[in-house]
Amino acid sequence: MATVDTAERTSSVAGAKLKDRVALVTGGTRGIGAAICRSLANQGATVAAGYSRDKDRAETFLRELEQLEATASVHQGNVASAEDCKRTVNEVLEQYGRLDILVNNAGITVDKPVLKMADDDWYKVLAVNLSGAFFMSKVALEHMLERGTGRIVNISSIVGQMGNIGQTNYAASKSGMFGLTRSLAREAAANLQKSGKADEHGIGLTVNAVAPGFIETEMLDTVPEKVLDKIRSQIPLGRLGRPDEVARVVHFLSADASAYITGQVWAVNGGQDM
Repeated sequence: MATVDTAERTSSVAGAKLKDRVALVTGGTRGIGAAICRSLANQGATVAAGYSRDKDRAETFLRELEQLEATASVHQGNVASAEDCKRTVNEVLEQYGRLDILVNNAGITVDKPVLKMADDDWYKVLAVNLSGAFFMSKVALEHMLERGTGRIVNISSIVGQMGNIGQTNYAASKSGMFGLTRSLAREAAANLQKSGKADEHGIGLTVNAVAPGFIETEMLDTVPEKVLDKIRSQIPLGRLGRPDEVARVVHFLSADASAYITGQVWAVNGGQDM
């Protein structure tokens, strides 16, 4: 599989769209999450990257962000635990005093045909991918509603839109994020109006989702090349996506100027679902 120097690509588009903003990205030290962190940092944001287990990798990634002259930190936690989600968000708030952007990116796969899928395979994937996004959003939204501004971006998947053999648990979790996104978007807008904090000229509080297609990350490392070739043949653009191409959409949705976009699902899949 071809590799891309994502750090080099994202560092070449530095800007200041997110200056003075604080962003928390779950699953933020590898793959799409790492690309999102780099992209947000290159737009001026302070970045808090969440991770679950690999402390050494997280510390290495933190040094990488610091080399980009970004203000950054890493935070270990289990998004499947409501208490851990609350602790992590509060940890970021204590360190930086605010949270402007939450990106729910953490996700796992346990792929098996439905007839061979154990109950725990179902529960584990739903707990991390969907419940984790809910738990994180619930805590972050409370803070954002108090301030009257914020951005929540949920990272879903084309699999949640189209389904996939051997991934009923993953597809269900990613499809569930669409309903979560739209319901949170409506509640956030309604609560801002009710509290009198809605400002037609302001930054606003939005909730959106990004649905990547097949992206060149570690998640595809175990997929046989013949299978990848078949996937490429189904994509009109004829290639897999790159993590920074997803990250670019996330930093766009996170910007102050994107205040009139909420409750939407942004597909980044090379046209595969056309």
